[in-house]
Amino acid sequence: MRSRKFLKAEQAPLVWDAPGLMAGVDEAGRGPLAGPVVAAAVILDDLRPIRGLADSKTLTALQRERLHDQILAKALCCSIAQASVEEIDSLNILQATMLAMRRAVEGLRLKPVKVLVDGNRLPRLDVLAEAIVKGDARVKAISAASILAKVHRDRLCKQLHDEFPNYGFAGHKGYGTREHLEALQRHGACVHHRRSFSPVAAALARTAAEMPTAVVIAAS
Repeated sequence: MRSRKFLKAEQAPLVWDAPGLMAGVDEAGRGPLAGPVVAAAVILDDLRPIRGLADSKTLTALQRERLHDQILAKALCCSIAQASVEEIDSLNILQATMLAMRRAVEGLRLKPVKVLVDGNRLPRLDVLAEAIVKGDARVKAISAASILAKVHRDRLCKQLHDEFPNYGFAGHKGYGTREHLEALQRHGACVHHRRSFSPVAAALARTAAEMPTAVVIAAS
């Protein structure tokens, strides 16, 4: 008769490696000073492989755009979600990122049996999940998710640029570049800036400090 210990070890793969659909999840926009954080979830179709999938950061903008369209056309299902600037400021960027990832998974048309998430943290999900460090370079489904999230967020930043051209969002995508920090000093923060991030908080403090002086000058 087999021992209880042997039976438990034998059954473990049935739990952790259950057959079925696998989803890859990644995010874009944790570091920028403005705009939402975006997450994507992708279930690839093994019968319709996509060549060239890789970490979105290693691809050119043109490569990402082409792969983005192929992923939408060939994947079994995809979902893109985000957490707003207000949610980032109220929850903190890590929790807002987890929220966006959870929304992306919950938005999938098909439910996966397992979710593979880039990084070392997991959102709260009702399915089995595994965090994979550098997963965007190691797992095709995560690579696909990273591309969808990156392209979607870059397009959002172009919209922000059209609304507030003084900040240069189309170029730096909201990151704290020298150009962006100088724009914050000149123009203060706009409604899309993350007020909980220190450079933005400093810009808001400067604006608040200058307001009484501006009122006096206007009155005189």
